[in-house]
Amino acid sequence: LSQARAGIISTVEVLKVMEAFVNEPNYTVWSDLSCNLGILSTLLSHTDFYEEIQVFVKDVFSPIGERLGWDPKPGEGHLDALLRGLVLGKLGKAGHKATLEEARRRFKDHVEGKHVLSADLRSPVYVTILKHGDSTTLDTMLKLHKQADMQEEKNRIERVLGAISQPELIQKVLTFALSEEVRPQDTVSVIGGVAGGSKQGRKAAWKFVRDNWEELYNRYQGGFLISRLIKV
Repeated sequence: LSQARAGIISTVEVLKVMEAFVNEPNYTVWSDLSCNLGILSTLLSHTDFYEEIQVFVKDVFSPIGERLGWDPKPGEGHLDALLRGLVLGKLGKAGHKATLEEARRRFKDHVEGKHVLSADLRSPVYVTILKHGDSTTLDTMLKLHKQADMQEEKNRIERVLGAISQPELIQKVLTFALSEEVRPQDTVSVIGGVAGGSKQGRKAAWKFVRDNWEELYNRYQGGFLISRLIKV
């Protein structure tokens, strides 16, 4: 990938190498693949190839997703749990049909209190249902945020809200970022999630930061959070 970024080889060569990892069992390798495919997706979101790269993601991640399944297996280690969350989140965001259907089913059970999602599955499920959700989905997530007893769960929800796709809902998330519902130190995570969520989100987040620059700058007074905000 570094060679492709430097223009030494074609990005097509990178994708061919990535295809060779379909039987890879190691979390660290998949994490790296996921990160690099995320960079490519971001770049290609401005081109006609965006949908094709989503198909590629589904093709590469489907076999490992099927092997891991949704539920922990006896004797598996914590890296398998991390890998499951990573893979299901990647497939869900890319619109993998079976993953999306299962995420919606499990989310419904979670909200209704029938079967609470395990901590390591919450982020991938939340991201999936938001990415392909509507205003009702967002309202449900905001309600879960309000009801959450633990700050960890609030932060988990704040980080994924930016996955929502519709422009008016993106604005609602950005407004929420500066509300009293979100701790000042966590506002950046919400805006960063919007910026990383989609092409529309990036544009909206950039405009939002410019429009609210004075408030944001005064809030963070040149601390590390302002530099993190600019970075995202």
